[in-house]
Amino acid sequence: MALTPWHKSATPRVDLRKGKPLDAAEFAVNLDRVRDGKAPDDYKDPKQFFERTYLTKNLTALAAEVQRRFSGIKTETSAVFNMATQFGGGKTHALTLLYHLARNGPAANGWPGVDKILAKAGLNSVPGAAIAVFVGTEFDSITGKGGGASGEPLRKTPWGEIAFQLSGTQGFDLVEEHDRQRIAPGGDVIRSFLPKDRPCLILMDELMNYVSRNRDSGLSDQLYNFIQNLTNVASGEDKVVLVVSIPGSQMEMNEADFSDYNSFKKIMDKHGKAVMISAEAETSQIIRRRLFEWSPEEISPDGTILLGNEAKKTCKAYATWVKAHRNQVPGWFPVDHAEEMFEAAYPFHPMVLSVFETKWQALPRFQRTRGILRLLALWVSKVYQESYTDAHSDALIGLGTAPLEDPIFRAAIFEQLGEDRLEGSVTTDIAGRKEAHAVRLDNEASSAIKKARLHRKVATVILFASNGGQTHGTEATLPEIRLAVAEPDLDIGNIETVLDALSVNCYYLEAYGTSYRFGLQIQLPKIHADRKASVPKQEIDECLRDAIFRVFNEGNIIKPVFFPENSSDIPDTPALTLIVLSPDHRRPDSRTIELIESMTKDHGASSRTYKSALIWSLVDNDASLTSEARNALAWEKIHFESEQLHLNERQNREVNEKIGKAKRDLKEAVWRSYKNLALLGKDNRIYLMDLGLIHSSAARTIVDLYLLQLKQKDIITSSISPNFLVKNWPPAFSIWSTRSVRDAFFASPLYPRLLNQQAVKEAISKGVSNGILAYFGQSEEGEYDPIYYRTDLLPDDVEISEEWFIAKEPPKRSGPCTIVVTPEQISIKPGDEVQFSAKVMNDRGQEVQTDAIDWKATGGSIDQLGLFRAGDIEGTYSVNAAARDATGSASVVISAGGRSLKRIVVSPQDAHIGPGRTQTFVAVGLDADGLEMPLAGVDWRATGGTIDVNGIFQAGMEEGFFTITASAEGVSSSSNLIVKALSPHWAGEIPHQKWTQFYNRILSKFAARKGLKLLVAVDISDASMEEVEEMRSALRELGLEDDVEVD
Repeated sequence: MALTPWHKSATPRVDLRKGKPLDAAEFAVNLDRVRDGKAPDDYKDPKQFFERTYLTKNLTALAAEVQRRFSGIKTETSAVFNMATQFGGGKTHALTLLYHLARNGPAANGWPGVDKILAKAGLNSVPGAAIAVFVGTEFDSITGKGGGASGEPLRKTPWGEIAFQLSGTQGFDLVEEHDRQRIAPGGDVIRSFLPKDRPCLILMDELMNYVSRNRDSGLSDQLYNFIQNLTNVASGEDKVVLVVSIPGSQMEMNEADFSDYNSFKKIMDKHGKAVMISAEAETSQIIRRRLFEWSPEEISPDGTILLGNEAKKTCKAYATWVKAHRNQVPGWFPVDHAEEMFEAAYPFHPMVLSVFETKWQALPRFQRTRGILRLLALWVSKVYQESYTDAHSDALIGLGTAPLEDPIFRAAIFEQLGEDRLEGSVTTDIAGRKEAHAVRLDNEASSAIKKARLHRKVATVILFASNGGQTHGTEATLPEIRLAVAEPDLDIGNIETVLDALSVNCYYLEAYGTSYRFGLQIQLPKIHADRKASVPKQEIDECLRDAIFRVFNEGNIIKPVFFPENSSDIPDTPALTLIVLSPDHRRPDSRTIELIESMTKDHGASSRTYKSALIWSLVDNDASLTSEARNALAWEKIHFESEQLHLNERQNREVNEKIGKAKRDLKEAVWRSYKNLALLGKDNRIYLMDLGLIHSSAARTIVDLYLLQLKQKDIITSSISPNFLVKNWPPAFSIWSTRSVRDAFFASPLYPRLLNQQAVKEAISKGVSNGILAYFGQSEEGEYDPIYYRTDLLPDDVEISEEWFIAKEPPKRSGPCTIVVTPEQISIKPGDEVQFSAKVMNDRGQEVQTDAIDWKATGGSIDQLGLFRAGDIEGTYSVNAAARDATGSASVVISAGGRSLKRIVVSPQDAHIGPGRTQTFVAVGLDADGLEMPLAGVDWRATGGTIDVNGIFQAGMEEGFFTITASAEGVSSSSNLIVKALSPHWAGEIPHQKWTQFYNRILSKFAARKGLKLLVAVDISDASMEEVEEMRSALRELGLEDDVEVD
């Protein structure tokens, strides 16, 4: 059944239709502003004011009684009235009504509702009256009013102000001294300034504000005396009415305020009549008149609104639904009079007004009439606009339609509830953000629930009906929720469905059986479950990566390699290397084992040398890791959103504790999961180890635990003995380079893996000290020097390289060396200089490197670089060089006689180099006797390349025969040069004792060049099949073909 939308039967006032922002001032009139003509039109325009004022029974009675008093009728009238309603209950509105009537007198007779007042008063016309208005929030006793350019006397007290308003300057003159001394006048003085020719109305509003501000000056006590005297005077006069509104907001009073409030209230209770402006049953009529526009035909003679046929049809439909479900709605609701209830509240649902008039009355900050009007004005304005923009066609304005998505409306709600921290609850669970839970659930729901916006409506009803969780024991019951949101065409079973979804998804919703409430305390388990379910896989992977890194990086005994994707990601170095596979690579998966085998044997495009150095760590499965990572991330997300979720201190502390525990649990999950090790076995196959159930208390770090387990199985060792080296000496080697010794422990699974290379140095050190091993160096010329044997040798003095060796016995040293000095003979003049050079040669004719040459000479002086300077005495002298227990000499002839250069010798005479390479040429000058003489300014020339002044020739890329020429003092000499690439070939048999020397002295210098090829033919006699298999295995380890032929 299609019902007419509410906005087509009840038209909001124009400013609400236009969506103009309304603040609390719209419904909180300032009486001083009305008197000055500066109030909004709804209050300063008396006719408009009466059009929008519903004359409640009490307001009508008050106005009528005041008019009777003005007319001199004392029966059933009071001279003093105490406006004792709740804060925001319409007190100032009533004062304004009395003001307009008194000020306009008979001119008010035709205003809407005035006839009702006159009828109640038994009068034919409104009598005018002199008026005095005092508003405590406005009057300032320091600056006062009037004075100066205004031409008015300066008034600084309430009695001075009231006397001036009632009787002008003459009236003020009567209390001028009282005003100056700040002393309240007595009854006689008060009577003297009251007008004698007309009635008198004194309106006093917001007294507590003035009292609180002027307590220290003593004026508050004088005001008390003044009001006491004024009430006595008014009670004794015929046509004087005093109406006083005492209270401010009691929430804002201090102890002194309460004391003064009680004092003033006692005076008013003793002399005055307490007035309650409206009863609960009249609230709907007040709201209708203030918020909607009605034609005169729609207002009954008693001021109530007359509904049209479509509105009545709607009310009847809702009432019929209530009667059909009488057992499912609250027992307090008058089901048999449901139609009257809906008509009385239209266009609102009765539950809207019921919540304000019953449950919200318990809230300290709730302003009864003003608060309701303020909220409903914003409400009506917003839902009116939504009725067009969102195509909503609600037949009534129900609790569930509250525009909580509007921040201005939310702020107004929170102000009345006295708790702005509800912002987080509302925007998270109901509305205000597009991801709010109720909004999201509606979007995901079935078409019927989505169209009805049922999740949002139910959640909104719970918020209002549970007072925002601000009063204890106030929950929204299931019957109340049904009554508030159900519509004639709605499947009532959907309400329970919606409640179940909200209970699971909303963070701030608390359920107590079939009662519900929204509060400030976020339900952590709910939000954690929600966050946990929405953690993306990418974040889980990143979290696991970080957790695994932290666990394996503790201690740094071995630097791990994490999650390699290619074999080249794993270094090929002689050091124990732990490889941690990602959780995606699980032990039961055969592809994981294949990956380990491939990366163990290969390093990029080459074969891996140090296969035995690799230790792999892998998981059985990643379920536990994923679960713990998801758990930790969910708590961290809650911590990150703590301000947005409005967590309190206790909850923040709980979240931090949960994060700490989640991190610990994740660490333990890493330990439990990475319990599998893989490494190369002695059979060159991957060997798997399951360490069982492990945990972080088993060792300082997980790497320590691995090493402990591997040590127990003799797979890893931290030390080796010299005897181990002797026992496992390669039979092909007579001497063993220290580098090869070290490499053997990381290249072959037949050797235990070394935890540290220092173990090799320590073994050699012990072996040398005990005479088990000899340790020595070998120069490029093959000389063994120095040699350490049966002597103390510190481990740190042992060098791991290809130039240092060990042997079971110390090697023999080479024979004595000689020194060749050049030039061997030379003739120079006194004072001339000549540069000598020296080479240390061993007994095999090979040059031996030495640190320094010790030079000595006769007939002149020589420095330690070999530069000789001749003396002045002619003769034949010698130059001597000494180094490494060897000596050498040259002859120097010092002669002043004239000598001339006869011949130049260029060496080498015949040279052969490759394209682009360099060759150094030397030019030596000889005299007629064949003695060498110094050359000055040699001019070098060359073909096939370039040559510098020092005789260094740089060959071009062209091959051929070329000439090098040296010239000096008109004498020239040449040398021949062939530029051609050299490709040496050699084939021969090498005794096993010289295999290492062959490599060091011949092959090592070419090893880095691309053109070196080494073809090996191996012939072994008397080998066992076991040795053949070992040979094949070793070849495979080196990445070589294992095709070994056996005869």
